[in-house]
Amino acid sequence: MTTRPATESPVADKTVSHYLRYLKLERSLSPNTIDAYRHDLDYLLDYCREKGVAPTDADFGFLESFALSVHERGVGARSQGRILSGVRAFYRYLLIDGYIDTDPTELLEWPRLPEHLPEVLTTEEIDLLEASIDLEKAEGHRNRAIIEVLFSCGLRVSELVSLKMSNLYLDDGFIRVMGKGSKERLVPISPRAVKELRLWFDDRRRMNIKPGEDDYVFLNRRGSHLTRTMILIMIKRQAQEAGIKKTISPHTLRHSFATELLKGGADLRAIQSMLGHESIATTEIYTHIDTTQLRDEILNHHPRNKKDERK
Repeated sequence: MTTRPATESPVADKTVSHYLRYLKLERSLSPNTIDAYRHDLDYLLDYCREKGVAPTDADFGFLESFALSVHERGVGARSQGRILSGVRAFYRYLLIDGYIDTDPTELLEWPRLPEHLPEVLTTEEIDLLEASIDLEKAEGHRNRAIIEVLFSCGLRVSELVSLKMSNLYLDDGFIRVMGKGSKERLVPISPRAVKELRLWFDDRRRMNIKPGEDDYVFLNRRGSHLTRTMILIMIKRQAQEAGIKKTISPHTLRHSFATELLKGGADLRAIQSMLGHESIATTEIYTHIDTTQLRDEILNHHPRNKKDERK
C-alpha cells in the first residue's frame, strides 16, 4: 500500500487553505499579495513533501535544513529573506490558531543581505529640487506640492496618485492614505506641505476636470489624475534641472523622509506606522542608512583623516 506524503494529506491541505483564507479575511491582503505568499510557501511545502514531514511537525532543525536547501538552490539572499519571512508568517498563524504549541521559526536566522542601501536626499537637496521648479508654468505649483507631499508624508507614489480630496483634513493636519492591501492609515502632514497644496488648489480650481476625476488631488493638464510614470519622469527631470547628480525616483523622497525622521530621534515603531510597513524588519533598513551616514560623517571629520595643512 502506497503512503500518501504528509504534506498532501487532507489535514495539511486544509491547514494551508485556512491560512490563505486568514490572509484574505483577517489581514485583508490583496489577491496578488496572497498569491505571492502562497508561491513562497510552496518552497516549504515542496521540501516537506520531499522529506515526508508535515508542516505542523517541522522543528527548528528541520527548518534550518530547509533554509539551507533554499540557499543551495541558488536563490538570491533577498529572495531567501522574503521566503523565510513568508514561512515565519505561516508558523505564526499556526501558533495563533492552535495547530502548534511553539513557533519553530523563532530562532531561524535570516540570510545576510549584500549592502545595498537606497539613495537618499538631504533636506537641503529637497529644497534645491523645489526651488528649481518654474512657478510660471501651469504645472509649477502642482509639481512643488507633489514633491513636498511625497517628502513630508513619506508616501508611496501609488498612494500619491490615488490620493483623494475627500481624504484631506488639512485644518486638522493629517491625511487619510490608502496603502498596500487596501489598508488605510492616517498620516500627519506638515504646514509646509499644506501651504504648497493650497497654492496648487488655486490653480486646480481653474481647470476643466473630467467627469469622475474631480476627487483626485493631483491632475494633469487634461483634467485626469496623474500616473506613477508621469511623476517619475517629472522628478527625474527636476533633479537634473536642480543639478542633483544622484539617481533618484519618487521612492527616494520616501526613503529621505524616513531617514530624516530617524536622524531626528523618531521611534522606529512610529516610522513603521507612518510608512505603512507591515513588518518592522522593512523599517529597520533605515537604521542601516543612518549608521552608514554616521560612519561617513565621523571618518570625514576624524583627525587622522584630515590633511596636514602644514604640507
